[in-house]
Amino acid sequence: MNKITTILLMTTVFLISSCAKIYYSPDAKVRASKHQVIAIAPPKVSIAARKKIDAEAIKEQQRTESTNFQQEMYSWLLKREMQNRIFVEIQDVETTNAKLRKAGYFEDNPMSPNEVCEALGVDGVITSNYSLSKPMSDGAAIALGLLVGVWGSTNNTTVTLELHDKETKKLLWNYNHKVSGSVGSSPARLVDNLMRNASKKMPYSN
Repeated sequence: MNKITTILLMTTVFLISSCAKIYYSPDAKVRASKHQVIAIAPPKVSIAARKKIDAEAIKEQQRTESTNFQQEMYSWLLKREMQNRIFVEIQDVETTNAKLRKAGYFEDNPMSPNEVCEALGVDGVITSNYSLSKPMSDGAAIALGLLVGVWGSTNNTTVTLELHDKETKKLLWNYNHKVSGSVGSSPARLVDNLMRNASKKMPYSN
C-alpha cells in the first residue's frame, strides 16, 4: 500500500483536548439574552510555514480552510438552534460574506468586531482564530507536500473563539482551546470536537 492510499484511508481521528481557557464578561448572559441575530465572521487561519512550500500556496490554503471552518461552525450552530439548544438566530454564511465583501472586508481592510456587526446588521458576531501546524484536508496536504515528509503526522491546532456585542462594543466571551489529531483530521471533525465543548460555555446555551 503506497503512502497516498495509506493517508486517504485514515478517516478515523481521535482528538485529544487540553483544558480550555474561558473568559466571561460579568454581563455576558444579560447582553446575550438581548441578541436576536448573530453572525460568524470568516475565521483567521494561519498554517505553519515550511521552507519547501510556496508562500502563495500556503495563503491560498489558509483562505480555503477559513471558508471550511466558517461553514462548519455555521452548520453546527444552526443544528443546535433547530434543536432549541441555543436561543439566537444565526445569519447564513452566504449573506454574511456577501455583506462583508460589499463593505470591503475581503480586500485587506481591517474592521473591528463592532464595524463587522454594523456591516452585517447583527447584534453580535463570533470571531475566531485557527492556528494550524499543517493543512487539515488530505487533498491540501498532498498538494502542499505532507506526503514527502514536510509535515509531521500530527496536526496541533490552537483555536480562539470570541463573542462581541454590537451595542456595548464589548467582548462578552472568549474561549481558547488546543487540540491535536492525526493526519486524517478534517475541518468538520475539528469543529465538532471544538463546538461540543465551547457551546456548553457560550452565553446562548439553554
